[in-house]
Amino acid sequence: MPVVAATKALFNPLKLGDIVIPNRIQMAALTRNRSNKTVPSDLMAEHYAERARGGTGLIVTEGVLITRQGTEWEAAPGIWNAEQVAGWKKVTEAIHANGSFVYAQLWHLGRISHPDAPQQKLAGVPVYAPSAISARGGKFRFLPGQPGYVTPTAVEDPTFIIEQFKQAAINAKEAGFDGVELHGANGYLISQFLDSGSNQRTDKWGGSVENRARFPLEVLKALVSVFGNNVAVKLSPVGGYNDMGMPLEETLKTFRYLLTEISKLPLSYITLVRYSPYLDAEYDGKKRATVHDPLESYRSYITNPVTKVFLNSGVQAEEGAKLIEEGKIDGASFGMSSVLFPDLGKRFKYGKPLDNVPNWPLMQIGVGEDPEKWDVGYSDYPAATYAADEI
Repeated sequence: MPVVAATKALFNPLKLGDIVIPNRIQMAALTRNRSNKTVPSDLMAEHYAERARGGTGLIVTEGVLITRQGTEWEAAPGIWNAEQVAGWKKVTEAIHANGSFVYAQLWHLGRISHPDAPQQKLAGVPVYAPSAISARGGKFRFLPGQPGYVTPTAVEDPTFIIEQFKQAAINAKEAGFDGVELHGANGYLISQFLDSGSNQRTDKWGGSVENRARFPLEVLKALVSVFGNNVAVKLSPVGGYNDMGMPLEETLKTFRYLLTEISKLPLSYITLVRYSPYLDAEYDGKKRATVHDPLESYRSYITNPVTKVFLNSGVQAEEGAKLIEEGKIDGASFGMSSVLFPDLGKRFKYGKPLDNVPNWPLMQIGVGEDPEKWDVGYSDYPAATYAADEI
């Protein structure tokens, strides 16, 4: 069965760092909330194996916590101890056995944690952020009432967090990951250092664009020291989610500087997240995002020839293929559709409809759900029917 012509460009191999992925389809990171008290579960291994088997060239895991934090997702996985590393080994082995490759997305929430969350209490440390400025919004289903985000503690010297990222990368290598992606998007710690609204420091970690970019760049250098050129970063310049966003001129200046400096490092890829109304937030009757086109605004600042570019957020298969053909991106990143369709790559390849119905209430489980039923809304989405020459 021939490949659908409109999506053909998605199915050329692509060199990323030291590996060559079989196609240009990336499974984007999305929190699914199925770990066993921060330890990756067998169900997670099954979930990712299905997506590898279904034709995804590169799988990026859900956000992986580098240290104990009070996330609103109580069953989010971590990678700071040996038990977690062993759990992730099952995941990476399952993905490799089914013909795909996998990056771990390394994640620190910063001010988007809550001090009353059980994991934050176990950590025995405050909720750290660049400055003592709370994000608006928040939802913690497992805490009494509906508490929002609270004022964090300004970290005195963030170099110890850089070391935590480095140790997480060391652990990821032990767990068999092909690389690591720094979560620099969606209002978490990396974004918080970049954004002048959440970073109002007056030391070398804040103030000027150069100082606000220092922490992300130092983290990336630490990751490169472990994984070489098998390091990536995800960025969302438009902001919105988790109370992020600067005026357009400042946004352009900040991210153009950041990408110019990142281009001095041998990163395997950069994922740019474009505007999505689902990732925007409204405060005082106004949308939070600074809407602009990341490809048009920043693509020319990614100048390292080894660094590939993926586009994320609402990308359709035909659109992604066209952008690849035009040389504007190297690959397309699919988030929600990767969860809904275990065989997403094959559907794109053979023109199968995207007809699974999302189970929104159980996409991200809440505390109190029966772990024996965690497959519902997660690994129970059916694959399409294929002819013998399409398998």
